[in-house]
Amino acid sequence: MIFRHLRFALRLNSHGASTFLADRSRRLLSKAGIFLLTLFLTFCTPNPSGFEKTEVIPVTPIASSPTSVAPTPSPVITSTPVNAVPVLAYYYIWFDIQSWNRAKTDYPLLGRYSSDDAVVMRQHIRWAKEAGISGFIVSWKGTDKLNRRLDQLVEIAEQEDFKLAIIYESLNFERKPLPVEQVSDDLSYFIDRYADHQVFDLLGKPMVIWAGTWEFSLEEIQMVVQDKREHIFILASEKNVKGYQRVANLVDGDAYYWSSVNPETHPGYPEKLKAMGEAVHAHDGLWVAPAAPGFDSRLLGGTTAIDRKAGKTLQTEIEAALQSIPDAIGLISWNEFSENTHIEPSENHDDQYLEVLAEMDIIISNPK
Repeated sequence: MIFRHLRFALRLNSHGASTFLADRSRRLLSKAGIFLLTLFLTFCTPNPSGFEKTEVIPVTPIASSPTSVAPTPSPVITSTPVNAVPVLAYYYIWFDIQSWNRAKTDYPLLGRYSSDDAVVMRQHIRWAKEAGISGFIVSWKGTDKLNRRLDQLVEIAEQEDFKLAIIYESLNFERKPLPVEQVSDDLSYFIDRYADHQVFDLLGKPMVIWAGTWEFSLEEIQMVVQDKREHIFILASEKNVKGYQRVANLVDGDAYYWSSVNPETHPGYPEKLKAMGEAVHAHDGLWVAPAAPGFDSRLLGGTTAIDRKAGKTLQTEIEAALQSIPDAIGLISWNEFSENTHIEPSENHDDQYLEVLAEMDIIISNPK
């Protein structure tokens, strides 16, 4: 652990980080020095020919790309067995600088970034890979700004050998459905531009989760999907078995975005996930089970707050998700800071939640 902090501190200093981060790096370097001195005194014992030293693995900072200036925790080496369950983190590309002025109680270690920043995107991907995350589920709909940002993310993901999927935002800011013609046109745009791109080759075809399917009639859903499912997987986002069964014959599975559940107090929480997984698999669909580290939407006008419990909430929810035999875990979220479901390294939590994921790799990779 201390070697990871030492490498992190070296990177922070070498990349000219902010005063806050530089001060933090000096503290970490001091701790690292104490630890290394302790190792020396403990394991280097005198003998007639001098000191006999135990083998120490050298610490080598990882080189950054020419364009990367962001602070980087050192990688956690993980292995991915053939039967691993991919972990896909929901990822938002809606951030402008002014976005950070609304409904936030925590902020990224990378600063209050814009989603136009390619260096930030690259750092996000590297951090995610180091923690064992297989890909991002990118929040998107067809606008000039989001199209531009998606293009950039796809390019960087290809360079970094990282996978992407899409959650299509079919509801507007007031949570009302977009015109069905717009939904159809946006998905056609995605197919024309990305259906054959390797970064979307995750589960055999590109995967698009249609957020808000409950707001559309069967006739409208049929109109949208009828000429598209041969090119992409289209998953519903229904919240219960009954809702999924309504649309099951028109979609390729379901991804439940359940960010606000309290796993300790919600009655029948693991059983509900199991029932949904069974219903989806009964229709030969893909089941993306949710897991979140906590939740707090009170600054958005909500009343629900789920304590993170220093990583225990995330561990509990991942274990419940695995019990539902998912095709993937939908991790809520990489950077939804307004609802406080983020796992991105932040001022309040540092990289704690990437550590939790890395430590759970054996559980995720070998579900029972």
